[in-house]
Amino acid sequence: MAKQEDQFKKVLSHAKEYGYVFQSSEIYDGLSAVYDYAQNGVELKKNIRDYWWKAMVQMHENIVGIDAAILMHPTTWKASGHVDAFNDPLIDNKDSKKRYRADVLVEDFREKISEKIQKDIDKAKKRFGDAFNEDEFRNTNPNVLRRQKQMDEITEKLTKVQEENDLEGFRQLIIDLGINCPVSGSSNWTEVKQFNLMFGTQIGASAENATQVYLRPETAQGIFVNFLNVQKTGRMKIPFGIAQTGKAFRNEIVARQFIFRMREFEQMEMQFFVKPGTQQEWYNEWKETRLKWHLSLGMGAENYRFHDHDKLAHYADAAADIEFKFPFGFKELEGIHSRTDFDLKAHEEYSGKKLQYFDHEENKSYVPYVVETSIGLDRMFLAVFSNSLQEEELENGTTRTVLKLPAVLAPFKAAIFPLVKKDGLPEVARKIMDDLKWDFNVFYDEKDAVGKRYRRQDAAGTPFCITVDHDTLQDDSVTIRHRDTMDQKRVKITDLKDIIKAEVDVKTWLQKM
Repeated sequence: MAKQEDQFKKVLSHAKEYGYVFQSSEIYDGLSAVYDYAQNGVELKKNIRDYWWKAMVQMHENIVGIDAAILMHPTTWKASGHVDAFNDPLIDNKDSKKRYRADVLVEDFREKISEKIQKDIDKAKKRFGDAFNEDEFRNTNPNVLRRQKQMDEITEKLTKVQEENDLEGFRQLIIDLGINCPVSGSSNWTEVKQFNLMFGTQIGASAENATQVYLRPETAQGIFVNFLNVQKTGRMKIPFGIAQTGKAFRNEIVARQFIFRMREFEQMEMQFFVKPGTQQEWYNEWKETRLKWHLSLGMGAENYRFHDHDKLAHYADAAADIEFKFPFGFKELEGIHSRTDFDLKAHEEYSGKKLQYFDHEENKSYVPYVVETSIGLDRMFLAVFSNSLQEEELENGTTRTVLKLPAVLAPFKAAIFPLVKKDGLPEVARKIMDDLKWDFNVFYDEKDAVGKRYRRQDAAGTPFCITVDHDTLQDDSVTIRHRDTMDQKRVKITDLKDIIKAEVDVKTWLQKM
């Protein structure tokens, strides 16, 4: 646990030092759980968004995008259930005065048991080597079986209190499990209360005539209310999808862990409209497709896992999370939900307008079912950044800090250095930069020794460094250095574009799917 905390502290420090993420309004001591993306961070965030958009929209002829407004008619949120049911269970510790989500306390407790199981498995793997059978070990080892039974019992009780909205049962479960406040160490808990997460505001020229509206807590509803507009103007045929990226706002009870849980965040969502009765097939298809997208970035299959929901949302008939191993453990990164026809039917009821699809093949109209994929862009940013930050011991006994971002996502694809700031080398380096910047985001640096410049770009995550030296003036060749391997080789200036493109081209990466 201490090792995880140390790694997370390094992530936070590195994100600021290298211009990725700043605390919002820091000169005024900041605003809790609100962050600004800095000069490198905004590029990484944009590249993640583009990588998602190309995979989701550009590569699918039956998926289109929209950009719906943040402010929507307030009845939207009544129809969607957010006004009445968008709540989280809240509990306070009387000694520390700290506030927690009751369900997260229980889930974190359960996850610690899971981590103990994994430790037993890792020890057995080390002991038995190639002869180790993990399935057999899980099904026969007494410690694993005991802990798994404990986890199953917790899951059953948690699901029961959630489904019954049993707030006193929630508190009793926390007490029975012996869950203490991480800050005070005590179990002096308050009652559990429900807390609505929506931010309210007003539209109108005067207070007397103002209309109560909300900052959207999700981007999905903007898609649903535009379903018919998009379907008709785009002449879309079932099955088809509508994708959107954009800001959402939630007044989180506990907004911690850096950009993992913020009050202002960005989502990348796609709602896929299907014929009723085919939703399970498409749900399984999108689970597989979305995991392949994640794996295409090469961040390690062992860092992902599916978590099927024990408690389904009121609108769903199936739901799963793709969880990622963050520095603080496995947490939700993306959700795939089979939302049935709840949303369109609810908006039909509240608006009085038909939101149906006329199927020419069957010669009838019906309300489509929906399969949703929803990923937090900020969480994806944190997953990429934290996974990429590494410290390596080199052969000469020194260490280097390197940000091994997937090259396709790196803010800058190459840095161009003149060996010295004279003898015409800066002019050649500038010319190379002016040529490459039409195709790639590139960086120029002439300050300090080349070795120091290499280290700076390693830490900033730049895949390539290109050095112009005196030989360049004679043979039109430069030294190109690869961030991950530190290998260097001489190449012709005319070959640089092709060399960089081979490593950073979106097509190369997405074809791994």
